[in-house]
Amino acid sequence: MTFSLLVRDPETGAMGGAAATGSLCVGGWVLRARWGAGVSASQGASPSTLWGEAALDEMSSGSNASQTIARVTANDRNRDARQLGVLDMTGRGAVFSGDANMPEIGDMVFADGVACGNLLASPAVIPALVETYRTGSGTLAERLLAALFAGRSAGSDSRGLMSAALLVISPDHAPLTLRIDHADDPLTALADLHERATTGDYAYWARQVPTVNDPGRGLD
Repeated sequence: MTFSLLVRDPETGAMGGAAATGSLCVGGWVLRARWGAGVSASQGASPSTLWGEAALDEMSSGSNASQTIARVTANDRNRDARQLGVLDMTGRGAVFSGDANMPEIGDMVFADGVACGNLLASPAVIPALVETYRTGSGTLAERLLAALFAGRSAGSDSRGLMSAALLVISPDHAPLTLRIDHADDPLTALADLHERATTGDYAYWARQVPTVNDPGRGLD
């Protein structure tokens, strides 16, 4: 009951995800990321947060995206009510979409990305996510945000939207984890939160936070 997009920037190696849904708290339910593993989006009529974490564990252990999907989904008796997208550190993606999810169901794997959704109002939502991201400009986060707006314009979740989230990880920057858990217009609220989080005093403070490539960084 969600649409999501997972991507890797081949120029910087940064990875990210964005999601929106017609229910509460999509960031907490759907998006997961871990440097050295990849990113995952676990969603569906009966989503499993266990799938999202298990996918990161698999990729951290060396499984590629396709192997990860096969292993995580294999032994779950309610797998048909779930949807899982994963993207490994090399930019290889894979997706599982269970048949018991409510239509419209869609997914797409492309170079350095994965998009998937269910309970969509139109089959145009997933292509709109991908095309807007791939042809967009700006930072990785800005392109992900633009893709969410495009998904909404192409049909959105058939119930409308109630929550949205954005997640970006990089070896050279602190994680960017933004969530709008409930709002009448969660995409506009998410875009506003992104602007606040990437400018001014907060952005200055975030640049002092330790990173993968500089774990000793601080207020020197």
